Amino acid sequence: MSPVEALCILLAGMAAGTINTIVGSGTLITFPTLLFFGYPPVVANVSNTVGLVAGGVTGVHGYRAELRGTSRTLLRLVPMSFLGAVTGALLLLVLPAEAFNAIVPALILLGLVLVVVGPRLQDAAARRHRNAVVPWHQPVMMGGTFVAGVYGGYFGAAQGVILIGLLSALSSEPLQRLNGYKNVLGTVVNAVAAVTFMVVAWDRISWPVAGLVALGALAGGYIGSTVGRRLPPNALRAFIIVIGVVAIVKMVWFS
Repeated sequence: MSPVEALCILLAGMAAGTINTIVGSGTLITFPTLLFFGYPPVVANVSNTVGLVAGGVTGVHGYRAELRGTSRTLLRLVPMSFLGAVTGALLLLVLPAEAFNAIVPALILLGLVLVVVGPRLQDAAARRHRNAVVPWHQPVMMGGTFVAGVYGGYFGAAQGVILIGLLSALSSEPLQRLNGYKNVLGTVVNAVAAVTFMVVAWDRISWPVAGLVALGALAGGYIGSTVGRRLPPNALRAFIIVIGVVAIVKMVWFS
């Protein structure tokens, strides 16, 4: 690995860690970077997943204020992310990379729609039920979190957009707190997928690549939490939408 290649991977990891903490989709930076330098797709995906865990840790730490008092919600959602991530990671090792190509842009688009209409859906639910707690929201949220975990364990690009869209539509919590949830759940998915890869696909991990991505993402997670927490809800929503649209365009036209 040349110094230029190492620097590019390190910077890609930093950018990915920053974007992942604010919204998600950091993989859309690191994954193409690794492909550009000639790494096979599965090696790039697996190594990238292992490396990005570090950014999730600093991102969660940065959102610790927003996550105070959320243990009951997280105790319901984290196991679903855990199970989904194991399922998705195993699917990556047995299914062709093209298996999710058709559904991924549709999932991201659905996430964007939910980000936009989520507050309106919550207001309508609150008016109908005189409070923001709707009985069927919790099981649907848990099921959606599992599906997002499967996708995250399989590939993960724009997983954050999908999670934020789901949570925006089904939770009355402020957007910044939902972003904290997203960081926890996304980190769980990445960590579980990474451990799964270490157990069953150790030989497919490029440890120099994973290490460089991790170093960059570690700093990026801190930067992302600092920037993301200062964005007002509408600005954060707009940023999520822009990143989601870029992800869809990239996957549809450049896949």
